[in-house]
Amino acid sequence: MNNRVVVTGMGAVTPIGNDVVEFWNNAKEGIIGIEKISEDRKIENDKVKVVAPLKNFDVSKRLNVKECSRLDEYSIYALYAAEEAVQDSKLDLEVVDKTRFGVVVGSGVGGFNTLEEVIGKMRKTNSVRMSPLTIPKLIINMASGNIAIKYGARGESKSVVTACATSTHSIGDAYRLLKHGYLDICIAGGSESAITTLALGGFTALTALNTTNDPSRASIPFDKERNGFVMGEGAGILVLETLEHAQKRGANIHAEIVGYSCTTDAYHITAPMPSGEMSSKAMENVIKEAGISYKDVDYINAHGTGTKINDAVETKAIKNLFKDHAYNLKINSTKSMTGHLLGAAGAVEAIACIKSCEEDFIHPTAGYSVFDEECDLNYVPNCGIKHEVNYAMSNSLGFGGHNGVLLFKKWRG
Repeated sequence: MNNRVVVTGMGAVTPIGNDVVEFWNNAKEGIIGIEKISEDRKIENDKVKVVAPLKNFDVSKRLNVKECSRLDEYSIYALYAAEEAVQDSKLDLEVVDKTRFGVVVGSGVGGFNTLEEVIGKMRKTNSVRMSPLTIPKLIINMASGNIAIKYGARGESKSVVTACATSTHSIGDAYRLLKHGYLDICIAGGSESAITTLALGGFTALTALNTTNDPSRASIPFDKERNGFVMGEGAGILVLETLEHAQKRGANIHAEIVGYSCTTDAYHITAPMPSGEMSSKAMENVIKEAGISYKDVDYINAHGTGTKINDAVETKAIKNLFKDHAYNLKINSTKSMTGHLLGAAGAVEAIACIKSCEEDFIHPTAGYSVFDEECDLNYVPNCGIKHEVNYAMSNSLGFGGHNGVLLFKKWRG
């Protein structure tokens, strides 16, 4: 079975907007959501000084505050974005077949806030006693589990954990479940809340984080002066349906997913394969699945973390595959504004791709200033552009060598 798969709902909570409209409007303007770490975060780190937090986030706008007290922040963000996506989809939950309704929502690191809170209390009280909610708040599958409980989704529900590729793989796995006939509807995406001492300390030890004090020059993908990524937080959620199911109920369709691929570098625990061979292969696979030529791809939302090696290798991978057409492609990095949302990054960037298809507009790579000879493609620096987007590609490249690529097609009805 080869069902066509479409996007009928979108939800987002990000450092540059707490819903899809606000996120997209700010992305188009190149608004940077990075700022110095506030004292109330109580972050212990002598090197990293900037992060990309949520702004003016009010959970009560969409969720029951009492229920949220039993959840880690990453699950709260997932539920919040899922509620927007379900409302956007206009699903009638009273009539859908719940056994054909699934959830695939992951996280890169899960309940780090809960972990730090519990360890802190253990040290302070010199006791190992803890809340019975500790494990349900901490474990990564609870974003997916709580979403399934809220909407009564009784089909396949699971969580993908592939570091920075998590939500791209989640959307891709959901796409395959729909394409091959196992589900009619699936909520998919990722969530992360990792602006914590533990997370920042761990990534600092890997020398992966930016150590610049200037928020405007902290997350600068493809810029020669880049020196690491900025930790962000948030969630991105899509409602996916088979085309038949969506059309039968008269749903509004945002875009069609026409390709998904995951490959593995099998090279190193954190560094990408220097040749970019397997990330090129993932991009090649989605083009083949879609049945289009390389020249049909208009735009790539790059992984673009702002680390020295990652941006150079991703650029090489694009050039290896697209050859001369690489210089015609429009490429950007949403992370230049949101920072790196880890397990939520791919889903938020997928939303940027879908909005680009809908509006024929490509948001800028913000903060770009210094040209790098290794990164010599068109990264849409600083100012967004009007440009026809029929096919938009989204790349995610995670620690462990996990590569994920999605391909979206403009919906023409």
